[in-house]
Amino acid sequence: MEENRTDETPDDARARWQAAYDSSRLRDVPFETMSGVEVEPVYGDAPYPGQYPYTRGLHPGVYRGRLWTMRMFAGFGTAEDTNARFKDILRNGGDGLSTAFDMPTLMGYDSDSDWAEGEVGRAGVAVDTLADMEDLFADINLGEVSTSMTINGPANVALAQYIAVAEKTAVDRAKLSGTIQNDILKEYQAQKEYIYPPRPSMRIITDMMKYTTAEMPRWHPISISGYHIREAGSTAAQELAFTLANGFAYVEAAVAAGLDVDDFAKRLSFFFNSHSDFFEELGKFRAARRIWARWMKNHYGAAQEKSWQCRFHTQTAGVSLTAQQPEINIARVALQAFAGAAGGTQSLHTDSYDEAHALPTEDAARIALRTQQIVAYETGVANVADPFGGAPFIEWMTDEMERQAEAVFAHLLDLGNGSILEGCYEGVENGYFVGEIADAAYRYEREVNAGRRIIVGVNRFTDGDDENRQLLRIDPTVEELQLKRLGEVKQSRNSDAVAAALADLKAAAESPDANLMPPTIEAVKTYATEGEITSTLAGVFGRYVEQAIV
Repeated sequence: MEENRTDETPDDARARWQAAYDSSRLRDVPFETMSGVEVEPVYGDAPYPGQYPYTRGLHPGVYRGRLWTMRMFAGFGTAEDTNARFKDILRNGGDGLSTAFDMPTLMGYDSDSDWAEGEVGRAGVAVDTLADMEDLFADINLGEVSTSMTINGPANVALAQYIAVAEKTAVDRAKLSGTIQNDILKEYQAQKEYIYPPRPSMRIITDMMKYTTAEMPRWHPISISGYHIREAGSTAAQELAFTLANGFAYVEAAVAAGLDVDDFAKRLSFFFNSHSDFFEELGKFRAARRIWARWMKNHYGAAQEKSWQCRFHTQTAGVSLTAQQPEINIARVALQAFAGAAGGTQSLHTDSYDEAHALPTEDAARIALRTQQIVAYETGVANVADPFGGAPFIEWMTDEMERQAEAVFAHLLDLGNGSILEGCYEGVENGYFVGEIADAAYRYEREVNAGRRIIVGVNRFTDGDDENRQLLRIDPTVEELQLKRLGEVKQSRNSDAVAAALADLKAAAESPDANLMPPTIEAVKTYATEGEITSTLAGVFGRYVEQAIV
């Protein structure tokens, strides 16, 4: 299934790769084995890394030029609590931040909502207003750090708050670097943290894409996430196919909204799961780059190479972590991290071994970061591009992942009468995605329960479990502190300014030609709460209620 330029010889392809590699900036480290044996930057034949369709990597030298970003996920309690964890990550060598929000924030509710009771600060950080976002990034230079925010339904509010914090700290929004997940399709398919129906949600996303394309050249306005699809129980091939199909759907929506594909596609990014079947994961990562390149070039007419390149973040598989004998999760995470690195990821988060029980302790989070530092600096995986490429099994697995994904795309095109976007809408409404994931999860669970699929410490080798562990406990007073903080903000803000800003936002939502980002930014500057903003939009767009599929 590989393809390369039809008008060049293998020697020409090698020479083209060599010229690109020679002109790239390399890390100042010895590219040799522990025994001192020098290794080549790549082995095998064309296409080489950095060459279409990028099966072997996006850049000529892959990690010889720059290691992946070690982006550790953190968020719990109050904004001040998470700010302290962020600073600890940066002190210990992390070079990117990834923000976990609590469930009320993810669902668009304020901490004082009845729906939020008992969940404030539990599974992530509570962010109600701009004041919380200010505390979250206090004393962190937003012009120097890359930030990822894992939030979808109210992603426009979180991005607006982040922009407002940058403005208050004299950081030009054009210098902001990072990603906001903003992938609403996978919410209907797997994670269920949606607010509005699919079509108005897509309008919010395309408005964000338009805004960041014009104002924030270093920002990725969407991270199309297979991670949560896999965590919900999908197979690797389903994760690959559903994720890339969602990516194609966003491309179609943006083009329909008037954007040129080459103006925004180069800032789309992806988020994949790295699970425990090492070789299947390698095939998935390699196939993702190849499929995206071909579809963007041939189906969507993108002309720029950067628009063909599938850039992705990887996180080790949270669903694979076991509550039994949790210390052995360190080994699982290490192997999954190695697969992500060998598969050519651009950034990586390693889960902490205790996360099957609770949010990670500071020590557990440090071990997780050290794990990927060991992978980066001690295994040699960063010295050679696509180190498993060319092996017959890996090449077959890559082809097989692509074959299964293409079958899904064909089905969605059929559902959507030639449109992946319409096929995704139809697949959400008729239960296709939910049903496929549920069937895969059921098959896997039956195999585990029957003992045909061995999970160490769970259904085999179960001795040695120790229940006495130090876990991170979220103090119940966190909710009291957050409610007090929110009350103080509401008391001190200008209520007339809030009302006027929300009225402007409502008017923009009622006008299909208006971009929602500017009035959202103005609303957060008045310290309007997330819940007030989402309620205003829901008054125009409605709230989505999933229909039971029988």
